[in-house]
Amino acid sequence: MKPGATGLKRIINATGYSLQGLKAAWINEAAFRQESILLVVMTIVSFFMPVTKVERLMMIGSLFIVVIVELINSAIEAVVDRIGPEHHELSGRAKDIGSAAVFVALALVVITWGSILFL
Repeated sequence: MKPGATGLKRIINATGYSLQGLKAAWINEAAFRQESILLVVMTIVSFFMPVTKVERLMMIGSLFIVVIVELINSAIEAVVDRIGPEHHELSGRAKDIGSAAVFVALALVVITWGSILFL
């Protein structure tokens, strides 16, 4: 077991690290800022839609998934960039796959919102 804080102190520390990560993503990642704004705006819009609570939850949940996946993609990109600036096939593949994950999450938003609102 590695040494470190336990119990409430560990939770407090982890919360601080998470907030630092959100701040770093906001400052350094334009896509994160755009998708976070989309999350807030579309969440507000969803409350004016004639949908059930469960449908609204699905709509908002799909937006959160985009933000979550963007955070993971940004972390992958930061690690790859930390390794070195030279082009490497695996580095490119990692970044492309992370980008594809964000694309699939965005497709989920379109499918979820489209299915609920138009079908």
